[in-house]
This record gives sequence, C-alpha cells and structure tokens, in this order.
Amino acid sequence: MPTYTAPTKDMQFVLHDVLGISSQDIPGYEDLDRDFTGAILEEAGKIASEVLFPLNEVGDRQGCTLENGVVRTPEGFKEGFDQLRDGGWTSLDCDPEYGGQGLPYIMYTCVGEVLSASNMAFNMYYGLTHGAYSAIHVHGTDEQKQKWLPKMVTCEWTGTMNLTEPHAGTDLGMMRTKAVPQEDGSYKISGQKIFISAGDHDMSENVIHLVLAKIQGGPDGIKGVSLFIVPKFKVNDDGSLGPRNGVSVGKIEEKMGIHGNSTCVMNYDEAEGYLLGTEHKGMRAMFTMMNEARLGVGLQGYAQAEVAYQNALAYAVDRLQGRDVTGAKNPDGPADPLIVHPDIRRNLMDQKAFVEGARAFVFWGATMIDRAMRAEDKDADGLISLLTPVIKGFLTDKGYEMATNAQQVYGGHGYIEEWGMSQYVRDARIAMIYEGANGVQALDLVGRKLAQDGGKHVMAFFEMIKSFCTEHKDDEDMAGFVGPLKEASKDLQAAGMYFMQEGMKNPNAALSGSYDFMHMMGHVCLGLMWARMAKTAQDALKQDGADRDFLEAKIATARYYMARQLPATKMHLGRIQTGPETVMALESTAF
Repeated sequence: MPTYTAPTKDMQFVLHDVLGISSQDIPGYEDLDRDFTGAILEEAGKIASEVLFPLNEVGDRQGCTLENGVVRTPEGFKEGFDQLRDGGWTSLDCDPEYGGQGLPYIMYTCVGEVLSASNMAFNMYYGLTHGAYSAIHVHGTDEQKQKWLPKMVTCEWTGTMNLTEPHAGTDLGMMRTKAVPQEDGSYKISGQKIFISAGDHDMSENVIHLVLAKIQGGPDGIKGVSLFIVPKFKVNDDGSLGPRNGVSVGKIEEKMGIHGNSTCVMNYDEAEGYLLGTEHKGMRAMFTMMNEARLGVGLQGYAQAEVAYQNALAYAVDRLQGRDVTGAKNPDGPADPLIVHPDIRRNLMDQKAFVEGARAFVFWGATMIDRAMRAEDKDADGLISLLTPVIKGFLTDKGYEMATNAQQVYGGHGYIEEWGMSQYVRDARIAMIYEGANGVQALDLVGRKLAQDGGKHVMAFFEMIKSFCTEHKDDEDMAGFVGPLKEASKDLQAAGMYFMQEGMKNPNAALSGSYDFMHMMGHVCLGLMWARMAKTAQDALKQDGADRDFLEAKIATARYYMARQLPATKMHLGRIQTGPETVMALESTAF
C-alpha cells in the first residue's frame, strides 16, 4: 500500500546549499538557519505522514456529501483539520497583526509541498483560505482586515474564490452575477458560480467567499467586474455569527479526482456582500489570489509526482520480474527486481529529475515573491510574474505525466485502485485545468508576459542564464551543464525572435506556438536549476564529511536532465518555426 515520507533532506539542500536563504538580504531570512527550517519541516512531515496521508485514501473513497444544504466532508477530515489548525500550520506566513506567525512565504511553500503531497484534496481547504486572506490583506480596508482576517488566519473561518459561471469560464467579462448597491454601503449579490473548490463544508464555523460580480451601470466586459466579500453567515459587529446569508450549495460536482474536496455549485440570492478594493477593478484584487493560487497549483503538480515517484521507486526495488540482461543481480531468487531493467531506470530517472528540478524552481520562485513583498523589489516582482504561467503550466503538465509514469512502473497493479497509484494520476489531472487551463497560461506567457515592461523581465532572465554560463565557462567540471544550458537558452531566444518577426504580421504565428514556448521555457528553467544544483554539489564534495552518495546522485541526475530532457527545446523550436499554417489549415467544419 502507498506510503509518503517528506523529502526534508532534499528540501534542505535546495533551501540552504543552492539558494542560501539564510544569507540572502530579504527581511526575515536572517532567521531561517538550517536548524530552524529543519525543525519546521520535520514537524510538517510528521503531521503529513501521521494525520493527512492516512486520510488521503479515505477522502478519495468516500468523497463529500450534501445533506440538508450542508456539505459533509469524509470521515476524519474535521479532526485532521482541527489538528492542522491547532498546530498553527494555517498561520505560518500570515501577518502577526492578525494572529499570524509572520514567517516568509518560502516556508509556507515548503510546508505546502509536504501537505499537498500527503493529501492534495485536504490541503486545498486551507490553501484557498490563504489565497482569500492574501486578497483581503492587500486590498481590504483596515476595518475589513480587522473583521475578517483573524479568524481566517486560524481557519476558524475558511475562504474561497468564486469566478466561473456556467456560461463563462476563462472569459470572465461574460459573467452575469450582479451586485446591487444598498443604502448602508453593502451590496446584494445574485447569481450562480460553478467549480467552487471548498465551497462549503463542516470543518469551519463560517466560509468567506470572494465573489466576482458586476455592479449595475458599470462598464461592459471585464472592465465592469468588481470583487465582493460574501460570508456564508453574516457577522455581527462584535464578531459573533449572525443569521445565514443568501448563499446556498446547489450541488456537489462528481469529479475525476480530489474527491475529498467539496467542489460546489454556489447560488447567491441577494446575499449580503461588501466591496473589496475599488469598483470595477475586481480583477486587480482577484489576481492577487489567482497568482498565488497558480504558484500553488504548480506546486501541486510536482508534489503529486513526488509521492507517486516515492511509491514507484519502492515497488521497483521490491518487485521481482525478469533477469538483468547483463547478469543476474539476485541469483538466489526467482528473478531480479524491476529496478535493474534500463527502461524502468529511464522511467524513474525522468521522474526524479523532474521532481527535484521542479522543487528547486518553485522554491526559487517563492524567494522572488518574498523579495518582491518584503524588500519591495520591482525586478523580482516582474520576474516572478513572467515565470508564474511557466510554473503553473509546465509543472502541472509534467507532474501529471510523471504520475502516470509512476503508475506505469506497477504494470497491471498500477491500474488497480487497491495500490493507490490511480488516485495520484486522477488528482494530478485537475492541476492542468483549474486556476487557468494550461493553454491559457501559454497564451498569457506569450501574449502578455514576454512584452511586459518592454520585455525587461525576459531579457533579465536571459541575462541571468548568460551570466551563469560565463561565470562557469572555464570550469571543466561544469562543461556538461553549461554547454547544454547555453544551447537551450539560444533555442528559447530564437523562438522569441520568431514571435517578434512573424507575430506582428500574423498573431497566430505566436499564438500557435505558445504552448511549445511555455514548455521550452520550463525546460530552460529546470536546466538552470539543475546546473546550479550540480555546481553546488560539486563544491560540497570538496568539503570534509561530505555526504558523497547524496551529492553524487545529484550530479548524476543533473547530467541525466541535461542529456535526456533539455534537448526537447530543439523539438519545440522546430514546431514553433513551422508557423501557424498547419495548425490553422482546416476549416472548422472539417474537423
């Protein structure tokens, strides 16, 4: 049966040896020494393996139920949520003014990986609350912050985001949910929202919905959208709960995966709501939540790949099947373990190289968020804005692919629910869809982010890679990493030049290649991470008492990524340079 162990050793390697967080000049990072982060990760690993992971199969099997208008979560979820809340895990990086612990976002990210890998559906309840907290914290008035945030920090009240409607998915300008102003400054919210994760449940006293709606008389389209705080229960002036608001659950969606999370149809019938931010500027406030959510979904992608990989590896070591063609490795047994076979090794190496590279990429991104927020660094903010669609799109595409690869190691047992691998595949699949389907992420990257601030941030990204390659060009030990990274970066730049030259004449020249570009950029980002990790490991090997097995495995995995994965940039470039003609050749009626 499946198991999960938090990969704390690898996480510490990325945090301290690769990123050097405790020596960075980001406020709050000076306290993040190895002992401190190690203690947090160790405790997070315990609650993950002892509390959340045992509930993962329960949630998948039982799902959520709607009883008399109330959503009931699977058996044990409420008790587990209480333990998460009582342990302070929901408040790690929240503002101390509202009861939070004030740790940097990087620590929220590290813990988030562990909790998501152990039970993705469960972790979504508090993850979405964190996003709603962030939106109110950034855009709310002082009165709103004092009213809503303290109990959202503790998850006594949880939060959601309400965007999608039955007729309007990505095109939010088509939404019909309306907001009617009232004399007391509140609004009456009416409409229906679908696909609302954690829309209702029995684990918190109140649910605070952030709802996009249009104020009557506002501009058409997306420019007329505003954001509102709409609680499940109204809140009295003294903070106590008042009567039920005009919010109800229409149904719980039957889904392919994440069964333990309640995905609801939400009906708003003149529900009392309160404007968050400025009228008709709702997307600005919602993007605070959505950008955080997209990073979190990218994390979900590789976290599911991590737990699937752990179990596939264990199965490959234990399962006896066939003989090594170079000679028996288990001569006293009836067969050799699966892991001796080259194709199994290829499969496992693909998984290992992706998961560890993705982890470094996301942790690096989290430090950029901290630098942008805590040091008010506009360049860091611009760079993470550029990379957000890559983190979300590429990591979830590959995370799902690696979960299916892990399932493949099991052969027929991977297809049997009893062994648990099916759940990882099914749960990972949603990450490619929600918080902006990955095709939309690719369009955002190519259509908006490359040209943002005059292309300043993508040029800074290329300069970062160029500087790394120049710094290590005379290091013989780094030749196997610098050369492939440099070539992949050239491929990416060539694709960008193609878009500039052809896209002005025909926008489809850029848009038809956007998905390939997103994957190209993802490979280059992981290539940069692996080059940095290889250099770090090489330097560490020169120190007394080095953990040789761990460090040599890092270098070997880095070589694998450079040799077997990074060359994919040439394939993607070739596709892009064929132009839009073959993509757009058929009339819509010919499909």
